[in-house]
Amino acid sequence: MAIESDKLRERLDRATAHLDPPYAVVDLTAFDTNSAALADRSAGKPIRLASKSVRSRELITRALARSGWRGVMAFTVPEAIWLVRSGVSDDVLVAYPSADRAALAELGADPVLAAAITLMIDGTGQLDLVDSVRAPGQRSELRLCLDLDASWRPLRGVHVGVRRSPVHSARAAGALAAAVAGRAGFRLVGLMSYEAQIAGLGDAPPGRTLLAGAIRLAQRGSYRELLARRGAAVAAVREHADLEFVNGGGTGSVAATSADPAVTEVTAGSGLYGPTLFDAYRAWRPTPAAFFACAVVRRPTPELATVLGGGWIASGPAADSRLPRPWLPAGLKLVGTEGAGEVQTPLSGAAAATLRVGDRVWFRHAKAGELCERVNELHLVEGDTVVATVPTYRGEGQAFL
Repeated sequence: MAIESDKLRERLDRATAHLDPPYAVVDLTAFDTNSAALADRSAGKPIRLASKSVRSRELITRALARSGWRGVMAFTVPEAIWLVRSGVSDDVLVAYPSADRAALAELGADPVLAAAITLMIDGTGQLDLVDSVRAPGQRSELRLCLDLDASWRPLRGVHVGVRRSPVHSARAAGALAAAVAGRAGFRLVGLMSYEAQIAGLGDAPPGRTLLAGAIRLAQRGSYRELLARRGAAVAAVREHADLEFVNGGGTGSVAATSADPAVTEVTAGSGLYGPTLFDAYRAWRPTPAAFFACAVVRRPTPELATVLGGGWIASGPAADSRLPRPWLPAGLKLVGTEGAGEVQTPLSGAAAATLRVGDRVWFRHAKAGELCERVNELHLVEGDTVVATVPTYRGEGQAFL
């Protein structure tokens, strides 16, 4: 492993010797390897690409051009409109409900956009909002997807998973589908359920054996329960709507979710970049593909090396798991009293003593697409060469959230 790390560091250093940190790179060989591995794990069911985990139009397009990938899961309506109008995809599912009146008005006024974009709903209040923006007779028919809550509730008052849709039971899903069927100007075409407690929670947290066992136990119970409930919900919804797709899962559950006969497509995105949160999975771990470099600017002691910047911390609960990880050279670690700092990040560990002012330290982000909110461009590396430099959403002046 040390030899492989050394070779990767040497390759990245050579490829970017002409650049001044901080900057971010994507190793295209690793990116494509991850793309193929995810497609293999989906067992023939198409993968819808989660754009928030990539946030670069060029790399979204690259993944969609590969076998097994089809369609985009966007995170806002303005982003979905931008992706359709720029030719990235003509099949975009917005993963979350929207209250963006201007974007909804634009969507309803354009038949091409309305045919390409599917809105997410989990209640009739969202339909009321759309109608208040443009009445049914004054807009194109809008495509809808019902968000079925995929959390596990094994006991009264116990909630395992994220807080998303209020639609949890098959009966509630059927009732909402019936309500949509009775409303002019809408067409229910999809159902989605994201099992975050399986897809987004690593079952092998390092050094925490008891927690790992508890997570695996909960994931097995949750999967069995969701398998039955999702199937029943799909059947209930189909009584009122001709569904085009049933979407589920994420990078951490592609194989398991694909095995559900009720599911017609899965979602993935983070696995293309391989951030550190996915190091804690047993079933499959993506090859690290996305990195950012910071320069050593001082040596406070012979045992410490300090880089400029580095505080690119991920969203979610405030915890060590959200911190970026100094990756290359191997053997570096953050200092507990400072962590990853906004302007400076001191590093300790055996490798720190070998670093000189001007050397690069390569970090990995805890999450995937959030890396792109820190840089305007990604340098694409093949071997020891930067073969292209492409803009991120930020680099194109887009800030959707």
